[in-house]
Amino acid sequence: QVQLVESGGGLVQAGGSLRLSCAASGHTFSSYTMGWFRQAPGKEREFVAAIGWSGSSTYYAHSVKGRFTTSRDNAKNIVYLQMNSLQPEDTAVYYCAAGNTGDYIGPTAPQVFGSWGQGTQVTVSS
Repeated sequence: QVQLVESGGGLVQAGGSLRLSCAASGHTFSSYTMGWFRQAPGKEREFVAAIGWSGSSTYYAHSVKGRFTTSRDNAKNIVYLQMNSLQPEDTAVYYCAAGNTGDYIGPTAPQVFGSWGQGTQVTVSS
């Protein structure tokens, strides 16, 4: 397994931007599909985005497509989630996760991912 630590959350006004980082430990980071999820109070954990091991394949939930971008730097063992045009409905705890999805990069259930970070709070004020 790989250990994950998120950072970069905070409070931002609607229309603003944040960049989340997820630092991984372990020499096998580059072999994992990385996912981003979020969970708002009282709601289930929601898939946000995924990126394949090489970084060439990405997939986004409809609700964030065109506003969020995920990327990774395998040399630094870091994956990023750039969030632009943030809206109050984006308020949630954001988690990064690592898993083995093979060649599939798409909407994925949380259970597929075996390693999770501790989460970072993103709050968007109106």
